[in-house]
Amino acid sequence: MGWLSKIFKGSVNRVSRGHYNGNTHEGHSAWHTKAYEHDSDHEDIDRAIALSLSEEDQRKGKAVDEVDIDHRLHEDEQLARALQESLNDEPPRQNVPVKDVHSESTPATFMPPYIFPSTGLRVCAGCKTPIGQGRFLSCMDSVWHPQCFRCFACDRPISEYEFAVHEGNPYHRSCYKELFHPKCDVCKNFIPTNKDGHIEYRAHPFWMQKYCPAHETDRTPRCCSCERMEPKDSKYITLDDGRKLCLECLNTSIMDTDECQPLYIDIQEFYEGLNMKVEQQIPLLLVERQALNEAMEAEKTGHHLAETRGLCLSEEQIVRTILRRPVIEPGNKIVDMITGPYKLVRRCEVTAILILYGLPRLLTGSILAHEMMHAYLRLKGYQTLDPKVEEGICQVLAHMWLESEITSGSSSIIASIAASSSSSSSSSAPSSKKGVQTDFEKKLGEFFKHQIETDPSDVYGDGFRDGIKAVERYGLRKTLDHMKLTGVFPC
Repeated sequence: MGWLSKIFKGSVNRVSRGHYNGNTHEGHSAWHTKAYEHDSDHEDIDRAIALSLSEEDQRKGKAVDEVDIDHRLHEDEQLARALQESLNDEPPRQNVPVKDVHSESTPATFMPPYIFPSTGLRVCAGCKTPIGQGRFLSCMDSVWHPQCFRCFACDRPISEYEFAVHEGNPYHRSCYKELFHPKCDVCKNFIPTNKDGHIEYRAHPFWMQKYCPAHETDRTPRCCSCERMEPKDSKYITLDDGRKLCLECLNTSIMDTDECQPLYIDIQEFYEGLNMKVEQQIPLLLVERQALNEAMEAEKTGHHLAETRGLCLSEEQIVRTILRRPVIEPGNKIVDMITGPYKLVRRCEVTAILILYGLPRLLTGSILAHEMMHAYLRLKGYQTLDPKVEEGICQVLAHMWLESEITSGSSSIIASIAASSSSSSSSSAPSSKKGVQTDFEKKLGEFFKHQIETDPSDVYGDGFRDGIKAVERYGLRKTLDHMKLTGVFPC
């Protein structure tokens, strides 16, 4: 299953500050940066602005008479006009609109013009009153009293040179970051930018859990059931074989053989509702990973994944099964697990079904439905099938059971499949869910279905897609009959 990677590039907006004396001539910028001007044609302009600023700083705090003020205003006016004329050849700078801004992105950039336009009476865009004499800000295509240009989030004045814009509203950069900068769902920190200044993160394709790319290599645990990473504010359960189990999956986990028997009965009833009753009594055993691997090595036939979670056995052997649910001690570790030997006797083509312990009910049930189909095929005399065909139809039954659990048997697909299985069977498969599912359990069931549907492997993934296409077109019974005669799915 592939994981998603997203990258966003951030930027900032700038404020131009000015001073208005109440006259009709232009104000001048009191704060500029040369980082955005690289052409040598503008060096003289920058020097003139710097000179103007230096002269203004020298004048601060000194008493001047009216003659000097008028003289300096006249000089400022001449300088402003000269600078404005030198910029007339350039196209005016425009605000870059923030288009389709999402919570993971950062705002667009615009630079204000260097010279404030001479418009006569200036009206504050905030309070809608004249600017009057004194300092003002020019940004977002408007002028503002400094106290009126406020952050949309905290409603405090924005006094910093850089600010952010989202949906036409200004924000402090810190407020914007808190509201819209993506946070890692694992470490809970802001996702850092990469060396190119882009915000880059990974996301699970189903759960959309966002996390820093570094967590893919820093051994952050994943739940062995739902695949979500362990957040820093939550402690996963550690099973004896090293697997991690999140607390939500732990709530419905099945830990020993006796605990699994009611689910086994549910699966048998599901098969019976499809007119596929398995007459033979096949032992169902919950086992540890080591016992599952040992049994797989002793088995002479069968096609298995690299990490097997269920087996349908045909050989006689001794298997160690879990007799009592283990205890969870402080530190979320499994202890006091009791196991015992179970001797398998060959009375038919199937000696037992083994399932890995510690998985939630819906995952355990889907694995059991899959292995039960292996047992059905062997017991009903199907010829040796190609692995893609056999594993594909087994995944179809696992998928059908999950859908029946999630939809309580109301799915049109389940109903049509059951109706086509036998004229004497019920019009829909019976619901095998006992009790009320939580929202998370329903979501978990959808995830397990999603895993089956999107499996990239040739045997399990393509096999399922070929199988479900045949079943939806011809029905389950006709598909099985065709498989028994030809060894392949009907086209």
